[in-house]
Amino acid sequence: MKRALRAIVLSAWALAAVLWAVPSVARHYVFPAYRAQADVPADDAVTLSLRAKDGVAVHALELEGPPGAPIVVHFHNNSETASAPLAIARELRARGLGVLLVEYRGYGMSRGSEPSEQGLYLDAEAALDVLSQRGIGPSRIVLWGTSLGTGVAAEMARRGRAGALVLVSPYTSIPALVRDAAPMVPADTLMPDHFDTLAKASQIRVPTLVIHGDADEIVPFWMGQRVAGAIEGASFLRVSGGHHGDLFVRDGAHLVDAIATLALHS
Repeated sequence: MKRALRAIVLSAWALAAVLWAVPSVARHYVFPAYRAQADVPADDAVTLSLRAKDGVAVHALELEGPPGAPIVVHFHNNSETASAPLAIARELRARGLGVLLVEYRGYGMSRGSEPSEQGLYLDAEAALDVLSQRGIGPSRIVLWGTSLGTGVAAEMARRGRAGALVLVSPYTSIPALVRDAAPMVPADTLMPDHFDTLAKASQIRVPTLVIHGDADEIVPFWMGQRVAGAIEGASFLRVSGGHHGDLFVRDGAHLVDAIATLALHS
């Protein structure tokens, strides 16, 4: 038993040494699919070419809603590209909403620069700035983040860029997520990207809906509960038996209705 424990400790510290020496290795775990090829653009979505404040070119897909309608701005998971939630976006548009699917630097159509926490914030700002230039203010914007994207959406909400917020399968922070899986790894020091939503929660003051599956094998269910509990007035929607990637497969109509209700009545 002692020998096995020693091997686990040595393995953990060996991993820590690698992460310390090569930050890009840590980023590989946070952004595992950032070199994913671009999808074929959808016929019913307009591709927007954006430029972040640091000069990086990024993209978004837009499904236009009725004039004056709220706009749901989506930030995707770390293994997806902008088009991943197109089917859900179409359902939201059918309920009278506009939808903007933002793609991060390094992903899909936006290849050319490696992703990072600060880089993703710049990408999000670029998309929201385009809406602002059209005269679309925060009161008409609903930020929707999925998994990794919950950290981006939460930060934009903290900055006052929206009138409502949806977090699907949120983590408290990336280091906390690493510690949950590998308690002996000093994640706060080693991970260059923190996305610390829990630390920002008290600064988020918009109507918020948190959705989490109670069988999530990637982001623990308790993290979603804790995030919801830390945001004043947040609603929590539990998906019974829901895993990390199947929430809309299991309960899609209910979840889309919940998001649309928040968007239309905030």
